Amino acid sequence: MSQPVSPENPRINLKRTSDYRDSYANSVQVRLSVWDFLLVFGTLDHQAPDEVNIENFQGIYLSPQQAKALHNVLGVNLAHYEKTFGPIALEPSQVTGPRFIVPPNGPVH
Repeated sequence: MSQPVSPENPRINLKRTSDYRDSYANSVQVRLSVWDFLLVFGTLDHQAPDEVNIENFQGIYLSPQQAKALHNVLGVNLAHYEKTFGPIALEPSQVTGPRFIVPPNGPVH
């Protein structure tokens, strides 16, 4: 059953650009300014106790409004995931509070 198309409920057409790609990230750095948020995605390699290597491969700028919308949609989807598959366990350092790694240029610009 499809819903009727109207200004309140428009038809959405999803298309991929020629440079679209899917990637895996286990590291996300958040940098912010008064105008926008920058999400920098990468892969983290932690082979030695005193060294972490992160290879960043994509930066995405979001307006504060779009960042808040992303926060909301992630919250809803995480709740659905945990309802379906059970609680998501975090590492002990993540349970007591987030671990911040400050990039050399600083997190705020």
